[in-house]
Amino acid sequence: MSSEDTGAAQDARDLLIRTVQIASLSGQEGPVADFLSGWMAARGFTARVDEAGNAVGERGSGPLTVALLGHMDTVPGEIPVRVDEAGVLHGRGSVDAKGPLCAFMAAVATLPPGALAAARFVVIGATEEEAPSSRGARHIREVLQPDVVLIGEPSGWEGLTLGYKGRLVVKAGAQRENFHTAGEGSSAGDDLTEAWFRVRAWAATAGEAGGVFGGVQATVQDITAGTDGLTQQARGTFGLRLPPAVSPEEAEATIRELLADLDSVTLTFTGHESAVRHARDNALTRAMRVAIRAQGGLPVFKVKTGTSDMNVVAAHWPVPTLAYGPGDSALDHTPEERLDLAEYDRAVAVLREALTRLATGWTASVGTDVRPD
Repeated sequence: MSSEDTGAAQDARDLLIRTVQIASLSGQEGPVADFLSGWMAARGFTARVDEAGNAVGERGSGPLTVALLGHMDTVPGEIPVRVDEAGVLHGRGSVDAKGPLCAFMAAVATLPPGALAAARFVVIGATEEEAPSSRGARHIREVLQPDVVLIGEPSGWEGLTLGYKGRLVVKAGAQRENFHTAGEGSSAGDDLTEAWFRVRAWAATAGEAGGVFGGVQATVQDITAGTDGLTQQARGTFGLRLPPAVSPEEAEATIRELLADLDSVTLTFTGHESAVRHARDNALTRAMRVAIRAQGGLPVFKVKTGTSDMNVVAAHWPVPTLAYGPGDSALDHTPEERLDLAEYDRAVAVLREALTRLATGWTASVGTDVRPD
């Protein structure tokens, strides 16, 4: 490795470590957005913090527009930031998803002149991905029309994520007049429990048979019950993960019908996100596969049961799309969140190679899918 390459690799690591050190809970991304936009501006990007608080940086001037959409925010939970003796970075957001976002930035910062002449690369560090609002992605999807999209989420450096399940959040409440537990009748808690049993039973048979991605997953996210002496109240939140065969609107209509006879139960539905699954053979996936093999890896296609900003932008950006980034997604949101810096280095190299191949192999002819092999 040349001294120039060594310097770029260290610069990329320093970027990631500093980014993880800056706390950025959803809705509190201002300091990290300022840091990231400043980092990009210092390395030749046209950079800004936009109206939604996104850190946005652009390089290149070619006819192809490539969006690299990651997110800056994290879930709560402080993990002391450190790099251990094995070269593993520990810290909240190292995997989900500052690692993927910083890999995007580092790769675009070191693209060769030929790629920059062939394409315009737009890196977005989005706000509030970990919140139901998805504020950053909802804003950028209205002001940018890319030809190719990469979503920054952990897939492992050899993994290419093509799809995510959809989501629906059901907030259920029940209220009844208070009565002695020795008397007859059902309590608010009974009614709420009955509502959950019906939702769970429906979920077990909905969707497509075989495989987790095709089915409906239902979980109780929280549940409370109490009384003020005059009335009983029970409240619960049910989370649904939905396959492509079941839209959030269809799930809502079904649940309303299932629970229509429970007069004490009220329902509120939020977090409507449709499932998405993109094609596995196009110019983007081919460029990524070639680049992974060039680094000695074996490309693996994946679908995931969670949601991401891919769900938010898919309908607005009907173009070749996949999610990519270093890290083990099983560590998302956990107290053990950590990222091997050697894997991060490989992901940056994969992205640099893939983006170069994609840009220089692309044609501006509308509807033409070029093989960048």
